[in-house]
Amino acid sequence: MSYPQFFQQPLRYLRWASHEKPAIFYSFVIGAGGPLSFVVAPPIRRFFNDGPREKIPLTYPIPHGPRKIPEGYDD
Repeated sequence: MSYPQFFQQPLRYLRWASHEKPAIFYSFVIGAGGPLSFVVAPPIRRFFNDGPREKIPLTYPIPHGPRKIPEGYDD
């Protein structure tokens, strides 16, 4: 059985690959979507007003004023 060569007929080859080897074909399709998302995702996020996230705190915040010692929990 002959199969189409990619560089001679790329669209026919992609059609053949999607029918005969779907796992490989669709893994390439999904993999090509990764770099594409760097271009497409920021305008979509701006459209939905999804701004930048708050920075994650690196230290525990220290409360202001004196520490209240809990009562009634002594052994």
